[in-house]
Amino acid sequence: MDWVEGIGLFAGFLGVSGWYPQLKRVWIDGRADGISVPTFVVICISLTLWLIYGVLKNSIAIIVANVLALLMIGSVAIGAYRIQNQ
Repeated sequence: MDWVEGIGLFAGFLGVSGWYPQLKRVWIDGRADGISVPTFVVICISLTLWLIYGVLKNSIAIIVANVLALLMIGSVAIGAYRIQNQ
């Protein structure tokens, strides 16, 4: 891995960690007020396209960052949907 991919991995880690408060709010606190599920679905679609791009470009940083972001944001969307439809 070269230093450019290292920067990408670090940036991806920071970006993904920024979603932790939303994940905690939904799954631990059980609150989903103010969370727009349709917006999170659009973000998931965007991340999926970025993941495909990363695979086509063979970029480990883009692949790892987008897989982790998809897991994090997808979890928030699923949890918020679950709470809002109880």
